[in-house]
Amino acid sequence: MKRFAELTEQEILALAITNEDEDSRIYRGFSEGLRAKYPASAKVFDEMAEEEVRHRSMLFDLYRTKFGEYLPLIRRQDVKGFIPKKPLWLMHPLNLDEVRKFAENMEYEAARFYRRATETTRDTSVRQLLVELAEAEVEHESLAHKLGQQILTPSARAKEDETARRMFVLQYVQPGLAGLMDGSVSTLAPLFAAAFATHNTWETFLVGLAASVGAGISMGFAEALSDDGSLTGRGAPLVRGAVCGVMTAIGGLGHTLPYLIPNFWTATAVAIAVVAVQKLGMR
Repeated sequence: MKRFAELTEQEILALAITNEDEDSRIYRGFSEGLRAKYPASAKVFDEMAEEEVRHRSMLFDLYRTKFGEYLPLIRRQDVKGFIPKKPLWLMHPLNLDEVRKFAENMEYEAARFYRRATETTRDTSVRQLLVELAEAEVEHESLAHKLGQQILTPSARAKEDETARRMFVLQYVQPGLAGLMDGSVSTLAPLFAAAFATHNTWETFLVGLAASVGAGISMGFAEALSDDGSLTGRGAPLVRGAVCGVMTAIGGLGHTLPYLIPNFWTATAVAIAVVAVQKLGMR
């Protein structure tokens, strides 16, 4: 890897061209990933991708005028100082808020890159070129904001926010509640059977802990394998399975933890009270 300060003017421009090309592809990926559920946001990223293509064309024309046809392959990962990007655009389904935040960070990084490049060169002609590129990137940030205002109208944003809320309910809330209910019910029999058979709080706690963890694993696998989310829109099965499994274990641990109290009857009374609260909460 090379330090940014070690790059020549030619390498800086080549890196800028590569960055613009990569960013346009990322925006295309966002657009394709959001189109089915968030068409207005997908249109914003379509426009931003087109703008990145125009920037790349402008950069390459300027580069060709100064350095000729040969364009060395220099990427972000070849230069120290760039923050590695999480491949968010390859993950489905895409989270709308994460995508918007990711895009904002991309614009900030691009603007910072051009400003830093402007500061490091002493060649007058190259400095002027980089200043123009920095101004173009600032205009791109402004364009992104304007596109969001024009395309993401209040009604469109409200509709997409409602879709995001529905996705959150389907992927997290429903599996979580199902797991909590199952855990609070399926662990009752082994817990209280062990309690009254042994009258030993520690042994009862171990039985309840084992039952809660076992129920969590079982429900987690069952939820993950029941639906891949492709037709129902319920999201990634691994995420739903993890949420359901964890909440199932928590449901069982709710009336298991009281048996850490040394006194058997006190622990049992607290456990019964927890069960009563759980049942009221399910109504």
